[in-house]
Amino acid sequence: MNNNFQQLFKAILVNLCVLLVLPVTGQTTNLYDLTVVQDNVKTKRISSYDQTGGNNDRLEKILPGQKKVLFEVEGAGMINHIWITIAPPPEQLSRNDIILRMYWDRSPTPSVVSPIGPFFGQGWNESYPFSCLPLAAGPVDGRGMVSYFVMPFENGAKIEIENQADREIEAFYYYVDYVEMGSLPPNTGRFHAWYNHELTEAPAEGENEWGVLGEQGKNPDGKENYLVADIKGKGQYVGFNYYVHNPSPMWYGEGDDMIFIDGDKMPTLSGTGTEDCFNTSWCPKVPFTHPYYGYARLNNDVGWLGRTHVYRFYISDPLHFDKSLKFTIEHGHNNCMTLDLASVAYWYQLPPFNELPPLPSKANRAPKPFIDVVNMHKWRHEWRKVQGNDPKLWGDE
Repeated sequence: MNNNFQQLFKAILVNLCVLLVLPVTGQTTNLYDLTVVQDNVKTKRISSYDQTGGNNDRLEKILPGQKKVLFEVEGAGMINHIWITIAPPPEQLSRNDIILRMYWDRSPTPSVVSPIGPFFGQGWNESYPFSCLPLAAGPVDGRGMVSYFVMPFENGAKIEIENQADREIEAFYYYVDYVEMGSLPPNTGRFHAWYNHELTEAPAEGENEWGVLGEQGKNPDGKENYLVADIKGKGQYVGFNYYVHNPSPMWYGEGDDMIFIDGDKMPTLSGTGTEDCFNTSWCPKVPFTHPYYGYARLNNDVGWLGRTHVYRFYISDPLHFDKSLKFTIEHGHNNCMTLDLASVAYWYQLPPFNELPPLPSKANRAPKPFIDVVNMHKWRHEWRKVQGNDPKLWGDE
């Protein structure tokens, strides 16, 4: 191989794609790095394989209220791959009721707290295909849940699940692949993830989106915005999954993202609309998949009624913070809409670790029922009564 070809080959590899966000140093792993053979690194795996040599490769009968440790090791290393699948399927056992926790460096405080489905890009109690650079949910029907996030640790790591469902987990299959190392590079951030959920409140004047009920108010400071993340420490924010259940056919996405960095009282970064935050435009209602952003699940109802899952990962453009980062987003312009919102935020930060906000209770994070044509017809019936029940009422009077 001549020198010119070697240089061209290297340039192609370096520029093909960035695979994963790594520590706070801003390092990345790309395809060229895969050609570099490292010293003192050992590949390891902990999985649910049948240690007798049989085919019963799973944890079984995890009872309601029971916790199970999936992974616990000492020393320094990095998790680089997780795969999980569970039985029975989501319509019988909600992934929203299985809680995932991860602990780094013998900390008593978890750095990851989330229902297992939303963490892997599976909203509500559903499963569906999902694919982005760090996370995926593959065949069949999104039931193979995968993470390629790098998860470093210096003094041990532990991953556990808790069954908060009302029935047992019959079978839980998993891999956790990792590398053992002598020590971590300086300034290596630790992986964090946090789930939030809120049924947002419309103001007294009603859900005045697009000004259909009159003049709209203003929201310069974001005080009533939905909270995606509230982080204390030094690190970089690398993305989120965002789950919207809209009980109205009105477009839900006029809400702006407002991001507060290092204690700023007014937004450090201000967006122009929900779809814009997710790199899309003009009230989309089409499936779209990109390694960094997309629409993984779409409502198939009237207008924008129903459930939508969007995602945005800041792989080449992480949000850096020295003291804190608060990521918020309006629920409709000026927070004018009642929406059932949930999210999982992902970031890296340096120790020490702070206690994450409490996980919403099982009752509070329970999926809301769908609004259907019967509900709409009942609303029309009540409107007709208010209008005097004229037999020729149409609907736009």
